Amino acid sequence: MKKLLLIVVGAVAALLLALYVVADFFLGSLVKTGVAHYGPGITGTPVSLEDAHFSPLSGEGTLTGLVVGNPKGWTSDRAFSFGKIHVVVRPASVFGDQIVVKEIEIEDPVFDYETRVVSSNIGQLLSQIEGRKPGDAGQATTKSGKPIKFVVQHLILRGGRITLGVGPTAIALPMPTLELRDLGGGTDGVDSVELAQVVMRAVAQSVASATVHAAGKIGATATGAAVDGAKGAASALESLFRH
Repeated sequence: MKKLLLIVVGAVAALLLALYVVADFFLGSLVKTGVAHYGPGITGTPVSLEDAHFSPLSGEGTLTGLVVGNPKGWTSDRAFSFGKIHVVVRPASVFGDQIVVKEIEIEDPVFDYETRVVSSNIGQLLSQIEGRKPGDAGQATTKSGKPIKFVVQHLILRGGRITLGVGPTAIALPMPTLELRDLGGGTDGVDSVELAQVVMRAVAQSVASATVHAAGKIGATATGAAVDGAKGAASALESLFRH
C-alpha cells in the first residue's frame, strides 16, 4: 500500500512538474510573440526578443535579447538593446485588465546614439513613440477590446552604455543607473503606449544627461571632432525637453 502511495504521489508530482514546464514555455512564448506583435506598433521600428521565460506561480520572468531597431534613415540597424530584463508581476493580476508589475530590472542596456546637426536617432525614436495615441497599433487589449492597464511599482536600468557615433570613431560612454517608481499608481494604471512613452522619455533624458557629462571629460583626451560630436548629440536630445 505504501509503495502504491509513493507511486501515485510521484506520478502526481511528475504531472505537476510537466504542467509547470508547459505553462512556463507557453507563457514565455506568449510574451515573445506579444513583443514582436505590439512593439513595432509602439516604436514604429522593428522590435525583436530572443527568449522569454515566465513562472505562472511566482510571477517572475526573464526576457533576454530585446532589440529595438532604428528609425529609417540612420546608419545602424539598432537603436538600443537590453541584455536581460527581470520582471516580477503580481501573479493574479496577469489574468485581469490591470497588470501590477512589482519590479522591472533591466541589465546591460546598450544605446547606439547617432546624431546629425539638429537631430538624433534616439530623439526621433522618442518622437515616434510620443506620437502614438490610444487605439493606435501597439495597444495591448483584452479579448473584449478593453485596453490592458499597467501599474509598475519599480523600474531600474543599470549597467548601461552609450555608443556615441558609428564605426571606429565611436565613443563608449557609461550611463548612470535610472530608477522610476509608481508608474500608473494612484490611477487605474497606464496603457502599453503610455507606459512606453513615460519610460522612453526618462531614458532619452538620461542619455542626454550622460552625454553632456561626458562631453567635458573627453575634451582633454579626444579629438575636437569627438568633443563636438558629444556636445551636438547632447543638444539634439536636450532640445526635446524644452517645450
